[in-house]
Amino acid sequence: MWLNDDWQGADFIACHIDGKKFIKVQLKGRLTIDKKYSGKDIYIAFNKTGKWYIYPHDVLQDDLLNLGLMAGSKSWDENGGFSWPNIPKHILEHMEKYVI
Repeated sequence: MWLNDDWQGADFIACHIDGKKFIKVQLKGRLTIDKKYSGKDIYIAFNKTGKWYIYPHDVLQDDLLNLGLMAGSKSWDENGGFSWPNIPKHILEHMEKYVI
């Protein structure tokens, strides 16, 4: 269900085929982690090279920070976000489980 305005950071609400689970989804043009989505129980969806990815923002954020990525960069430390126009090879293995 598309939302008129970003509601709690979401562009739309997705419903699982079982009709019981609903998730808030933010649509992006690339792999994105942003502190403004932290703690909002939000999923990020984006398309890259014909594949759609949908991932739980906070889980992937923690995984990438634990790998030593983002922290220490101006983009993350000062601006609160980090994104990749293409999925780097060292992150691709983490992203494969989020392909739909």
